[in-house]
Amino acid sequence: MATFNIVHITKYQYNRPINESINEIRLFPHNFENQEVLEFQLSITKNPQITITTDYHGNRVGNFNIMEPHSEMIVESKMLVRTTHSQKIPEIDHVKVADLVAKLENDVYLLRLSYPEKIKKQEEIIKILKEIDSSDKSIIAIAQQCNEYIFTNFTYTKGITNIETTLDEILEHRKGVCQDFALVLLQLLRTAGIPSRYVSGYICPNESGLRGEGATHAWVEIYSPIQGWLGIDPTNNIWTMDNHVKLSVGLNFIECTPIKGTFKGLAKQTLSVSVSIGYEDGRHFEEVNNVQLQDVSAEAKEKLDYIEQQQQ
Repeated sequence: MATFNIVHITKYQYNRPINESINEIRLFPHNFENQEVLEFQLSITKNPQITITTDYHGNRVGNFNIMEPHSEMIVESKMLVRTTHSQKIPEIDHVKVADLVAKLENDVYLLRLSYPEKIKKQEEIIKILKEIDSSDKSIIAIAQQCNEYIFTNFTYTKGITNIETTLDEILEHRKGVCQDFALVLLQLLRTAGIPSRYVSGYICPNESGLRGEGATHAWVEIYSPIQGWLGIDPTNNIWTMDNHVKLSVGLNFIECTPIKGTFKGLAKQTLSVSVSIGYEDGRHFEEVNNVQLQDVSAEAKEKLDYIEQQQQ
């Protein structure tokens, strides 16, 4: 059992005031199995009204608009979360892919989570599954071997990829971070016929030396009809533990994005994300990341450059 005090701050800054921003957030941790939310607080620039709904996966989703002109938007979530180590033991689960067939036929949700994405390099995914010989093995064994393959054959490197990087690109250079590795693992598992979903959350440092600690993290859950959802982390080649705090689940990264939105106006924007984690014993860890955003269109860039020239 472990208790973590997590502060997640997302800061958008604009070089010129924008007229309006429209946003969607998935920053509401709810009580998953083996995870209890003790406290939660959310604050947003201009204190807008937030409409909260529940999506297809059971995540709480907030929508809000800031109608006033602004040059900065800060979204800060504070949570106190207690995790308890899962009583599930993946190694004793001997379910095979063939055992899932009847379950998938009667569950549209699980069926959708067992479809791989359409990519150009699907033959490479099939080649990997043949290499690890995934036939006639338990779903646990397949998941573990796919997890280990990614951990061994892909290089953990920051700054190589961004939120727009495709699966084909990740498979091409075999480098990336947690979200990239989670997407590759999803493709492998779904191709093998195992219902799997993307998980967004945090991995809290505990002097364990795990990769991705102290920042937003991503991993995968597979479904077993015997034990339900089981978390597995390809970035660290482990099954999830007490220091994995789950925020949201979905088909892929897009369905779990903590914050996404758009704005009216011509301005260049920058984005920084900081995650601070505090422990019961007083220790504290913080990491700040500057996020690479999608490039603006050539037309918008030309207009922005013209405005900057006029202001000089």
